[in-house]
Amino acid sequence: MARPKILVVGAGFAGVGCVRRLERRLGPDEADVSLVTPFSYQLYLPLLPQVASGILTPQSIAVSLRRSKKFRTRIIPGGAIGVDTKAKVCVIRKITGEIVDEPYDQIVLAPGSVTRTFDIPGLADNARGMKTLAEAAFIRDHVIAQLDLADASQDQAERASRLQFVVVGGGYAGTETAAYLQRLTATAVKRYPRLDPGLIKWHLIDIAPKLMPELGDKLGMSALKILRRRGIEVSLGVSIAKAGPEEVTFTDGRVLPCRTLIWTAGVVASPLIATLDAETDRGRLAVTAEMNLPGVDGVFGLGDAAAVPDLAKGEEGAYCPPTAQHAMRQGRKVADNVIATLRRQPLQPYTHKDLGLVVDLGGKDAVSKPLGIELRGLPAQVVARGYHWSALRTNVAKTRVLTNWVLNAAAGDDFVRTGFLSRTPAALRDFEYTDSYLTPEQVREHTVALNARQE
Repeated sequence: MARPKILVVGAGFAGVGCVRRLERRLGPDEADVSLVTPFSYQLYLPLLPQVASGILTPQSIAVSLRRSKKFRTRIIPGGAIGVDTKAKVCVIRKITGEIVDEPYDQIVLAPGSVTRTFDIPGLADNARGMKTLAEAAFIRDHVIAQLDLADASQDQAERASRLQFVVVGGGYAGTETAAYLQRLTATAVKRYPRLDPGLIKWHLIDIAPKLMPELGDKLGMSALKILRRRGIEVSLGVSIAKAGPEEVTFTDGRVLPCRTLIWTAGVVASPLIATLDAETDRGRLAVTAEMNLPGVDGVFGLGDAAAVPDLAKGEEGAYCPPTAQHAMRQGRKVADNVIATLRRQPLQPYTHKDLGLVVDLGGKDAVSKPLGIELRGLPAQVVARGYHWSALRTNVAKTRVLTNWVLNAAAGDDFVRTGFLSRTPAALRDFEYTDSYLTPEQVREHTVALNARQE
């Protein structure tokens, strides 16, 4: 008999955690495992701001999936654009553009999330995201390019606009991005004697009334004070009304001459989830505590793309937040449940109590809340970096990150542009391809046509 086919979609914390567990616990003859991902690496997302600021090299946080000699999973280089759960077929667009159909017996949906955007004029064409490794590298090039161009310009208005930077989103990603890039420009400007450091202005805005409310009032206020002490202007209850190539209009009426708009205002589940025509909760696939899709055979959902009940809270309607901490553990539990399904054993529910939060603001600045204990300054920084370092999957990645930290602390940055921005604008619409997905009707039509060809 043919071996069962297990298809894992997504190589984030959840998907990779699932694949690694399957490889360890399944015998080579028990099942064939395939992984759908555009890149053969796992990206450690929490450290992206440090790549954008030049503290870490991109390779440091791109952990190769093929490095292990025991890795036997087949990698399909592309992205899933539709799933027909009745026909048990996943439609995949490979990196070449070719569309292929992948049959499965068990599918694990861990496609993650995409940047949450709104219908704001000019946003997709003029804002930059911080969701991928390429975007982090582009942003670094762009920010340093603004210093170079401002230094060379004889036009005072142009110089002022190039030295205004806006980050939208007061969550972890936005706050750490603003903090690290502000440190980058504050250090770099010392190498530009023609530039007045006072002209460099960083703005962090968020529509919410509080900065990082998950931290609690005290730690959130501590982070706010650190940012303002550095000269970052934090505006709460404010968002973007219009984004242009040379200016940004805020919802409070302010118009800011600006060539840099970084959008980190939250995430939403991958559009792949909408192709299933299944029940969702705020866009996330509604699954059971065992992370399988009710009433549908062989479908599991987890990570940012799934609404997984948070049993540890013991509250009706509580779901696990879309964090790396939950995704890693959900990946392992789903792998166990997939194996249990194959072996006709009972499934086990997922439960995990959140261990706390860490926010690294660069230098000796950080706020952390491990196990409910509030920390600030250097102790919080030690906890934050210690947590990230320990969470890296391989010893090679740990060595690279630690070496980068030590080298940057000792020698600083060279503020070099790599040239990625020479020809492309690298705006939001250039990275996430959210218009590439099929509708549920298109998925059904596709599989009907596939069956007709096979007959």
